[in-house]
Amino acid sequence: MTYPEFEARWRPAGGAERANYGLFLQDLCELLEVPKPDPTTDDPAQDAYVLERAVQFNDGAKKSTGRIDLYKRGCFVLETKQGTDTPDQQQRLDRAELGLPAATRRKGHAVRGSAKWAEMMQAARQQALGYVRALPPDEPRPLFVLVADVGYCLDVYSNFAGVGDSFVPFPDQSRFRLPLLALADAGTRAMLRQLFTEPRELDPSRRAARVTRELAGYLAGVSAQLERAGHAPDVVAQFLMRCLFTMFSEDVGLIPKTSFTGMLRTYSTPEMREFLPDALAGLWRTMDLGGFSPDLKARLRRFNGKLFHDATALPLTEGQMALLLKAAEADWTEVEPAIFGTLLERALDPKERHSLGAHYTPRRYVERLVLPTVLEPLRREWAAAQAAGARRLAENQPKEARAELVRFLQRLTSIRILDPACGSGNFLYVTLEHLKRLEGEVLAAINSYGHTGLLDLGGGTTVSPRQLLGLELNPRAAAIADVVLRIGYLQWHLRTHGVTQLAEPLLDEYQNIRQQDAALRHDPPVPRLDAHGLPVTRWDGTTRLHPATGQPIPDETARTPVLDYPNPQPAAWPEADFIVGNPPFVGNKRMRDLLGDGYADALRKAYAKRVPESADLVMYWWDNAAEALRSGKTERFGFITTNSLTQIFNRRVMERHMEADENPVSLTFAIPNHPWVDASEGAAVRVAMTVAQLGKVPGTLALVVSEETVDGEEAHDVKLVETVGEINSDLSTGADITSTKALKSNAGISSRGVIPHGQGFIITTQEAEALGRGIVPTLDTRIKPYRNGKDITSRPRGVFVIDLFGLTDTDVLSQYPAVYQHLIQTVKPERDENKDPARRRNWWLFARSNEQLRGAISGLSRYIATVQTAKHRLFVFLEGDILPDDKLIAIGLDDAYCLGVLSSRLHVVYALAAGGRMGVGNDPVYDKSRCFDPFPFPAATPEQQAHIRELAEQLDAHRKRQQALHPGLTLTDLY
Repeated sequence: MTYPEFEARWRPAGGAERANYGLFLQDLCELLEVPKPDPTTDDPAQDAYVLERAVQFNDGAKKSTGRIDLYKRGCFVLETKQGTDTPDQQQRLDRAELGLPAATRRKGHAVRGSAKWAEMMQAARQQALGYVRALPPDEPRPLFVLVADVGYCLDVYSNFAGVGDSFVPFPDQSRFRLPLLALADAGTRAMLRQLFTEPRELDPSRRAARVTRELAGYLAGVSAQLERAGHAPDVVAQFLMRCLFTMFSEDVGLIPKTSFTGMLRTYSTPEMREFLPDALAGLWRTMDLGGFSPDLKARLRRFNGKLFHDATALPLTEGQMALLLKAAEADWTEVEPAIFGTLLERALDPKERHSLGAHYTPRRYVERLVLPTVLEPLRREWAAAQAAGARRLAENQPKEARAELVRFLQRLTSIRILDPACGSGNFLYVTLEHLKRLEGEVLAAINSYGHTGLLDLGGGTTVSPRQLLGLELNPRAAAIADVVLRIGYLQWHLRTHGVTQLAEPLLDEYQNIRQQDAALRHDPPVPRLDAHGLPVTRWDGTTRLHPATGQPIPDETARTPVLDYPNPQPAAWPEADFIVGNPPFVGNKRMRDLLGDGYADALRKAYAKRVPESADLVMYWWDNAAEALRSGKTERFGFITTNSLTQIFNRRVMERHMEADENPVSLTFAIPNHPWVDASEGAAVRVAMTVAQLGKVPGTLALVVSEETVDGEEAHDVKLVETVGEINSDLSTGADITSTKALKSNAGISSRGVIPHGQGFIITTQEAEALGRGIVPTLDTRIKPYRNGKDITSRPRGVFVIDLFGLTDTDVLSQYPAVYQHLIQTVKPERDENKDPARRRNWWLFARSNEQLRGAISGLSRYIATVQTAKHRLFVFLEGDILPDDKLIAIGLDDAYCLGVLSSRLHVVYALAAGGRMGVGNDPVYDKSRCFDPFPFPAATPEQQAHIRELAEQLDAHRKRQQALHPGLTLTDLY
């Protein structure tokens, strides 16, 4: 079907939606050259692309069935309505003038272009969103919602994040409504065809990401060369940020198009290049104050802002000019601010530049937290305001109806959002863009009442960067975040409104990105002094090769001072309506190495009664936000954390707030395990997302069901399945197994293994023999077979461990002099640098000798063990003389009946639910205090015990037999 045929058939269509919509949609498919819908079956699960797709609404005991006008799985939900072009009264007047009697005419839902029609189209959008929510949880969420006024227009809304109800006008507020005439354009038809076939390819952030990375590469090249020329990195960074903002300004029309690029070309010749710094400085002074620029031959707006107060410009070589010109010639209107900040930070930081080609956090991942934290509650408020306006309109009170919408606009333009670890601003920018999208919808709705919506950029009645607050310790990142927000704001405004209503100065000095520590406030740091008043230093991690062994050992000369932080207190955050962000991923065991002893001590002292010492660094942010929530200073917060959030040492922080008697908080949204990219290292990690609000309310739990790689994409496409219910502190719904208690019958039976803390403790068979094992009396009881997690899941390394538990260093020297000499050379140098005085003093003993473990397995010929963190939960028997590593859970039971119970599906399912997950592989964790101690062994009869015992012995024998027959076979392979 051609467009003229389609238009001739549907432009005159009357207002009978139910009679017309099926034919209209089938003709639309023919026009777009896509297959027509399949016949509907009696099984909705099979109806992947149909008209009248049935969905069930569950409202408590009340159930009802709705029908989607057109549905394509994973692509869209389409709802149809049909308006009319003229009211009945006008038709009667027209016929009366012709001397004709009034005729009965089909009525549509409303007169097109009226406030009633706008209300109808919004109601249809809400109806379609209801269908999205009602789809079975195992079906992939559609990326688009479409609302068609049959024969008149098609409204397009998108949600590429794949969570929540935040379907926003696509591609923006000014272009989301496609009138019938738009289908005459081949490009529009191609876009709609892609919506049917490859909707994910319409995500504009994918194309923008490629452009952004290319530009960051150019800037990194210039930055590196300027630093090699002797310019300070901070001076280079400020210079290049002024350059890039000027490039952006010319591409979006804030200064004349191509004027800056032309200026660079003019000064790129050998005879003119020496004058470039003066020319740039003059241009930036003019941009700062406003006025005529001789080089650009134009009068410029007043930019102001900190960026141009310092107009310093640097001399450039021919090669540097070429790279800068390449960047200037690119299309800066396509830059994606959501990732540009991260890449710019790497480009301008000498220490980070190597990671410029590494992964970055894609925008859709950021949206998965921003939408449920900030936008969804606001959109619910907006829907309520629209409903209130519709009631007023139905009561013939248009002025009051408009006032309902204006009231929400005032709320929207006055809220504040805080990111207390804002980095280079990507979370704040994504939030800003979605707020601007919502503002556009509000203004359009106000305009439908025949009045112009408010848009006063100077008077605070528009969404702007002043509402986005950030805390960031790194001054370079804080400055970049400020620039990113300004670029993003101007980019969005200019796309939506052009250069109209853009007040000067263009860059207000909002001062909303604050450089500060978001976890701790303290008095000025002071050097830590020893008993003699000398500064205390610590090893900085540098190693050297031992002259005798050739092995790396700590370099005693590589020292860094230890600082103390007097009067430590939790950091004070500015008040905000919403808090959202991605605090640093630092585990509790790495805090001292990365932050320093003094800082770690001060942090733990400041939060002593709130956050356990075993908690990860991110939990200090979680605790601060929860305190703000419970004290009424914020409405909702959402954070990215590592997926170890579900481990008991982090859960305790959440439980203190979730189980509080006064003002408890609830999780309203959670993803327990999601792929992520650590922006600081470009490394793939696994994270959890949590959103909390005050009160006991149900939440949405989203589980990742598939991850697919996409050609040319950095990140996986992730599909989520959502369920609704009360979310427990372990990020599960249903039975709250976090409330189970340890059983007395299981006390003292299980324990983690030992922690040697010194590579010299672990030796090979040959080294054990050289030290006298098998020759020196009683040494066999001190040099023992040793197993760690990989020894169990893969193949044993055949190593031994030197265990001197209970001996003094004098005992070791007198009884085992060769062992003493070995440890002096291989363990003591490392222990001498240890921060723990007891470990330095008792250098020949394990860091954790674990007396409880020794008591549990003492006298047993065998005991049960399982790997603490492993893909498969399996239990094995170990010989009684084997000493287990800390990554093994040892269970002091030698009865195969117990091995059978622990290996059973019953226990494994319980352990998977109770123990949580960890790491990039999202591997299950067997936390003995949650998985073993509370687990009730069944009260089996003697006959049942005997049968289980027999099966367990067979299992143990079969595994060992198969591994003996096939030396390369691991337990992981077997499972």
